[in-house]
Amino acid sequence: MKDFWIACGHHLLDRDEDGRLSVTDEFLKAYFARPELMPPEDACAVERRLHRELLANPRKPVSAGTVAAIADADARDNWRFVLAFRDLLARHPTLEAAYLAIIRSRTNDLPPLFVNQLVHVILRNALDGCHDPFVLRAAELFFRPQRIMPHEHALLLGDEEVVGGQTTTPVLSLMSMLGTMTDARLDVLSEANAGEYWRRSDHFDMAFDFTAGGRGRAALAQAMARWISHLLGIDVAIEPLRELHDAQLTWYVGLDADGSALGDRLWYGERLDECRAGQVLALFRLTFVDVGAAIETVQGGPVYLILAMTSDQKLRMKPQNLLTGLPIKHLEMMT
Repeated sequence: MKDFWIACGHHLLDRDEDGRLSVTDEFLKAYFARPELMPPEDACAVERRLHRELLANPRKPVSAGTVAAIADADARDNWRFVLAFRDLLARHPTLEAAYLAIIRSRTNDLPPLFVNQLVHVILRNALDGCHDPFVLRAAELFFRPQRIMPHEHALLLGDEEVVGGQTTTPVLSLMSMLGTMTDARLDVLSEANAGEYWRRSDHFDMAFDFTAGGRGRAALAQAMARWISHLLGIDVAIEPLRELHDAQLTWYVGLDADGSALGDRLWYGERLDECRAGQVLALFRLTFVDVGAAIETVQGGPVYLILAMTSDQKLRMKPQNLLTGLPIKHLEMMT
């Protein structure tokens, strides 16, 4: 079987009987081995000892007093974040359960890079066995910010870190330890070069054709359906739309912050001016395979999904909206 996204560390994890990911010591050790947590030559004795002990026993309890005793302020912050993340994973039976707990919590203060890492590895699990590079490249939108690159009559997406420098919300990747995220070559994924995706999947250096009517939007629809099925246990059908005319928005989900804002305007009967309408990158229609899974007000009716770009032509998808925004019965019972 062709592998992909090796850098997310999925090979360091176990699967339970339901196919969900169980945290292992090896996965936790990969975090403690990151460059940010490697004590420098002038690190204090407390930091050196903590690092050594956690590499030997990554589940070792660590008191707040121990972290507070670290001399360097930046090191203290790094340790607080990574230990909070470790403890979150340890409290839940699977990474999927930990992620669902995060997106339901209103007090979560984990940095975005940790949440993106969870999305990355969980999505790798959800797409296990997928042999379509277009679906896999579309799924990168879930955890990698994109830059919009209009080209002649095509709409291309390029990884923001690759085409535009470091993002404001860097993505945690084991590949960063290897120093391989530089001098990337950007090609547009096509039928002719799709076979190259497997060896390049950890470099995020293939642009994606997202032109209306093309294969890209249908591929994203497939990735979204797999994501929902894996985490919620609900089968849905999602199809891209060319445009939306005279449709009653019984329910809608913004796939990003701007998509949500535009959906709110449409919900209240506002007409979008040319500028705001131009922000819409794609529209999708979602229907439930089991209509009984939806709340009564939308049973049998579609849910519209809105994907939009920011004013500076970037795309920051929020995959959690697909899990918290759907009109599903007994949402609170999901684990």
